Amino acid sequence: MGTQIIEIREALRQAMDEEMTRDSRVFIMGEEVAEYNGAYKVTKGMLDKWGPGRVIDTPIAEAGFAGLAIGAAQTGLRPIVEFMSWNFSFVAADQLISNACKAYYMSGGRFSVPIVFRGPNGAAAQVSCQHSHCVEAIYSNLPGFIIMAPSNAYDAKGLLKAAIRSNNPVIFLENELDYGEKMEIPTEEYLVPIGKAKVIREGKHITLVSYSRMIRFCKMAAEELAKQGIQVEIIDLRTIKPLDIATLAASVRKTHRCVLVEEGHIFSGIAAEVGFQIMEHCFDQLDAPLMRVCQRETPMPYSKPLERETLPSTERIIAAIKETLR
Repeated sequence: MGTQIIEIREALRQAMDEEMTRDSRVFIMGEEVAEYNGAYKVTKGMLDKWGPGRVIDTPIAEAGFAGLAIGAAQTGLRPIVEFMSWNFSFVAADQLISNACKAYYMSGGRFSVPIVFRGPNGAAAQVSCQHSHCVEAIYSNLPGFIIMAPSNAYDAKGLLKAAIRSNNPVIFLENELDYGEKMEIPTEEYLVPIGKAKVIREGKHITLVSYSRMIRFCKMAAEELAKQGIQVEIIDLRTIKPLDIATLAASVRKTHRCVLVEEGHIFSGIAAEVGFQIMEHCFDQLDAPLMRVCQRETPMPYSKPLERETLPSTERIIAAIKETLR
């Protein structure tokens, strides 16, 4: 099997290109995806290859193009919709909340909605509160959505290909600061299964659960703690919904302790739901209370020092782990 070292943006581009080659119903639409090659160059060169019929620039009208894509999905096409920022999806909230995730149920199974909504989620570098929100806790509350949040190029490609092939609407969460991260991945085609978490570091003292960009801080925390003899097991959720509670529970039953890390806010967040499910499945095996490391309960500041203080960090993760192990 051949390999290649590519950035996350390239892995996403390969996934879309391969699926467009495989299935003529797949197309891309969004702001600046064509002529400008994408705001973050994820769709670079795709207009030249596929033409304006399958790589479509839209007006700055998220509700309009989200609704158009949902209608296209209901009538047999398979759209990939790029939101320049997931914060802008709030403009299209009625389309996503009232139509995309409910159409199959409300039509009695007559209309499936095979659509992928993708783009950068969470904080970037000093883009302040209107461009920094993590949306997964909001959309995970809605039955009907699959929610994915890869942390690396391998998972980004394999999960996006699986998402495009799904007959359900998928919320696909990327991160602007991670697009340039490189990794060696296969040149041959592969898929990453939907709803399957991955143990990315084995350990025996505590389980650390996270996803997306926060995985990098979890790895740094685990490496630092390893110098002190503390073996941290890290689980990358990869798919937030459906949640792979079986993999989480197996790890917690082994380590008996757990810290959950989430870039989003602590109140009503993903860590709250995942933690509760761990408690339901592993209450008798837990030797310490669960702990969460999340964004502080404030809108994202513009100031770089305040932004750094607001977000989870390696130091806060280490402190939480040590507190749990006391």
